[in-house]
Amino acid sequence: MLQKLTGLLTKRPRNAGVAPRDDGARLALPEKLPRHVGIIMDGNGRWAQNRGLPRSAGHAAGTEALRDIIQACDDWGIYALSIYAFSTENWARPKDEVGTLMGLILRYFQSEIDELDAKGAVIRIIGDVDGLPDKQRDVVNRAMERTRDNDGLRLNIALNYGGHAELTRAARRLAARCVAGEMKPEDIAEADVENELYTAGLPPVDLLIRTSGEIRTSNFLPWQAAYAEMVFNPILWPDYNREVFLRDLHEYASRDRRFGGVKKEEGQ
Repeated sequence: MLQKLTGLLTKRPRNAGVAPRDDGARLALPEKLPRHVGIIMDGNGRWAQNRGLPRSAGHAAGTEALRDIIQACDDWGIYALSIYAFSTENWARPKDEVGTLMGLILRYFQSEIDELDAKGAVIRIIGDVDGLPDKQRDVVNRAMERTRDNDGLRLNIALNYGGHAELTRAARRLAARCVAGEMKPEDIAEADVENELYTAGLPPVDLLIRTSGEIRTSNFLPWQAAYAEMVFNPILWPDYNREVFLRDLHEYASRDRRFGGVKKEEGQ
């Protein structure tokens, strides 16, 4: 099985799932790029099932796609990338799959930290780190500490994350400050809420991508992505690559971002 998976990963074209342009040319990078991209990496299990492989093979293949997209963000100057790696709801999956995912998380940080640090990436874990197993908690804390003073891509990895849980945590922290006399409830502003989120200090999500064709956001960054442009790409995550990503960036660049307003010609 391992040999079969290795062959699929080494042989798959980097433009898998991308339709060529009519003129045969490659797309250029659009002028308007998002500062902050969020990605729900979905479809690992189906990718594996389609190839007669266990779900664990799909998760392993998904790490290859992630490496490609991180490199693309670094190459293209995208400021922040937030990825949905493991949700609070994922604990309900079969025990062996959860174990596989926890092992994959451990190996990912062990194998990728040197390269990410060398690129200047700043790793931030968004989610309840204390709720992770000891080994995973230790390795992600070391990764954050090691890269905290870097100035490259802000790589935010959602582990044990749920949007409702994040907002509840923020509310509790603000309530505690009110009880302590640090602020009054009527003085709480949106900026105060944002400062209590895991993503404090980062710009809001401009573009939210979900792979596999599912059309939902699954409790991922509900506050931060309130005005994000959304792209629901049918490609399964292990087949997602920088050329697919580039097309999604062009889709983003074509959007008219109104933030609740209207086009000028419509409002006149």
